Amino acid sequence: MARYLTTDNTSPAVPLADIPELPYGELYDDLADRLAQERYHLAHYFAREEGERLRFYVILLDDADHKILVSSFAMGYHDEAPLPSLTALRPAAHPFERDIAERYGVRFDSMPWDKPLRLPADRRDRRANITNYPFYTIEGDSLHEVNVGPIHAGIIEPGAFRFICNGETVLHLEIALGYQHRGIEKLMAATGNRLRQSALAESIAGDTAVAGATAFAEAVEKLAAQAAPEALVTERAVALELERMAMHIADTGALSMDVGYQLGQVACEALRTMTINTTQAWCGNRFGKGLVRPFGTNKPLTAEKVTMIRRNVAEIARRYNEVRQDIKSSPTLLARYEQCGVVPRAEMLRIGGVGMAARASGVERDLRVSHPSGIFARGIAHESIVKRHGDVMARLMMRCREVLQSAEYIDRMLESYAPAAQMPRPDYEQGLAPDSLAVGLVEAWRGELCHVAVTDGRGRIADYRVKDPSLHNWLALALAVRGEGISDFPICNKSFNLSYCGHDL
Repeated sequence: MARYLTTDNTSPAVPLADIPELPYGELYDDLADRLAQERYHLAHYFAREEGERLRFYVILLDDADHKILVSSFAMGYHDEAPLPSLTALRPAAHPFERDIAERYGVRFDSMPWDKPLRLPADRRDRRANITNYPFYTIEGDSLHEVNVGPIHAGIIEPGAFRFICNGETVLHLEIALGYQHRGIEKLMAATGNRLRQSALAESIAGDTAVAGATAFAEAVEKLAAQAAPEALVTERAVALELERMAMHIADTGALSMDVGYQLGQVACEALRTMTINTTQAWCGNRFGKGLVRPFGTNKPLTAEKVTMIRRNVAEIARRYNEVRQDIKSSPTLLARYEQCGVVPRAEMLRIGGVGMAARASGVERDLRVSHPSGIFARGIAHESIVKRHGDVMARLMMRCREVLQSAEYIDRMLESYAPAAQMPRPDYEQGLAPDSLAVGLVEAWRGELCHVAVTDGRGRIADYRVKDPSLHNWLALALAVRGEGISDFPICNKSFNLSYCGHDL
């Protein structure tokens, strides 16, 4: 029997009955071997209750062959025998095993990071809470701890950061999250109202509304075996690239602010406003909420809006490129950004880093290349921008280059685009395949966003699982600050700009 069911990011949902169910030892050995190879990484790994047992689903991405590999194993719901920990061999598995342990009480033998992940309200062990979080400690007369958070200055989400320092030098940073847990996955499965599910999907992380709604829409459309029409695919792609531009410009401004480069800060704030106002002029919301819906749209592009978007994007790109050139030619800025917060390529691979942060360290993890969907599967052959230094400067230059690339893509997509005379409206009643699993994979501006929908025998979404790219990349931030001065933490943190709520769900 084959160990995996093989599909891709454009194919319909797969029946649960067709997903192989292996002995854990066999799947464990195979995963350990595959994850040692750069071409493979975990998109998701989760468990769900099926009667008196837990069935564990593994969604493995083959980046070389553009394939999605799906497999599973099962154990009795009340079985207390520990499972060998995959994290002990492949650290990239740690958030998945921690989530499963926290949710269901499953024990993983030799798990090196046996700690809470999100502290959800329905966690198995209610004794575990943020007040007794087991932070690592290091003893030494010259060492001291610095606690930051969970409440931070300004309008920012909560998270606890504990530094162990020798003088001003950071030896270790541990990040404890879970303050933002809202039970999103349970809310998605608790309602059969697909409009409400769409609204929930775009609210998981407010700065990733378009990507979240797109991942949900694609998963639902796969469950219905109904591909989106070409015009709708194009408009979703334009919205995604506008979101990418807005957030990368905002982060450029934030990094400029933290090193006192006020011209860059002010210029980027103005350009970010211009970008999100362009989205608002299109759909009525600056963050693109309500723009992406399954099977259709309520906000189709018109010829006038196409002209407006192309004009605005060209002006934004022109002015933003001036900021980029100033940053690249400023010795003061380069002195702060270069060789600060380095995450080597080998470490980024080891922890399973994804998206823009991974590409800044030389790891080409980009779904638009490895697992394309939408316009990147139909019309545009995306070329990833990859840096190799893995420092704050590399992550900033990634943003700069991607803003200009996104502007080029938008112009290319809209240059000959003729708005459809009759764009389909959203369909919230479309029947879905029963007892099936669908994966929505979208390269959001932070990186790989994975939504998994599982239906019951009536075709109703019974389980919904979300993996934000921040789930992988928070550990990269912790590694980036080792050996740096604690005063450099703000720019290291801004260079990743990870999502608390995307992680906590």
